Amino acid sequence: MEEQWKQTLYLYVDQINRGRVEPQTELRHTTVSDPRFLMEQGERSRRLSEWYNARGIKALRGETGVKVLRVVRQTPSEVIAEISLHSALFYEKGGITHREDAVNSERLTLVREIDGWDIAVVERAVPERHAVRRPSVESYGREYNGDNEPIPLPQPLLNRSILGGITGNREVLYNREAAAAYADRWWQEGNPEFETFAVDCTNYVSQCLFAGGAPINYTGKRETGWWYKGYTGKQEWWSFSWTVSDSLQRYLSTGRSSGLRAEVVERPEQLMLGDVIQYDWDGNGQFQHSTIVTALDAGGMPLVNAHTVSSRHRYWDYRDSYAWNDKTVYRFFHIHDYL
Repeated sequence: MEEQWKQTLYLYVDQINRGRVEPQTELRHTTVSDPRFLMEQGERSRRLSEWYNARGIKALRGETGVKVLRVVRQTPSEVIAEISLHSALFYEKGGITHREDAVNSERLTLVREIDGWDIAVVERAVPERHAVRRPSVESYGREYNGDNEPIPLPQPLLNRSILGGITGNREVLYNREAAAAYADRWWQEGNPEFETFAVDCTNYVSQCLFAGGAPINYTGKRETGWWYKGYTGKQEWWSFSWTVSDSLQRYLSTGRSSGLRAEVVERPEQLMLGDVIQYDWDGNGQFQHSTIVTALDAGGMPLVNAHTVSSRHRYWDYRDSYAWNDKTVYRFFHIHDYL
């Protein structure tokens, strides 16, 4: 039975891969009967086709691998499985071949029919839409002993294996290549020196900025500064600006005379390696996703890396994301050369 339903799974993955390379191509056979999925996939195919044309790219080929993360339920007539899809798209622009990668998670419900297995429900996680929740104000940067007195906090983690122990208040040159190299090294997994969050995009971008030489601004208060110290016992110690997209957006938007600084620019083509893009999916002023620029395409447009949905050299506007819609607003941050 297992081999039979997995054959249907592999056919599904092949269809997803083909649809990425040749959007709006009519499939001769589909393994999916979920009407909501089929409607959304039709709209997505139309959007991808228009997107490719607007960018002036030609999709060359795709490679999509699948990993079964967990079989939630398995009976002779039904299988519910959580899967991970690693998709690589190769495309040509300006005579140069580019590659982008993304890892998405799905939950499939397969049912047994007379002539084989069918995918009745496709559920896709869209974690980019969910910001990290912030603790209450009472817990900001404080830990108390039995006498209700603040316990002195250990010094912040300086991650010396990355920065070679560079600290202090002197102005430093932001190393864009180092930030991008770190982003490429850890795009698909978390650096074990840091915590990994369920919604990890801003934590990952902060690490990349840190790897490029951005100095820690340690205040001991979670609502101020930009810092990471890990765990003290069972207590979390990092600033909201390190882990929460909207908090990082506000931190970068605030003018400072030293430390991690940035300026808002109007157009994505003004960005360089190591710069930051943030995404407000609903257009309501709350930014929910963060990415870092790690390459430029043949037309000089930024390609970005991200976590949560692990992505490498993805086109900056995210129109292929399940989180994107026509209300999406972007904020472009150019990190200062000297910090």
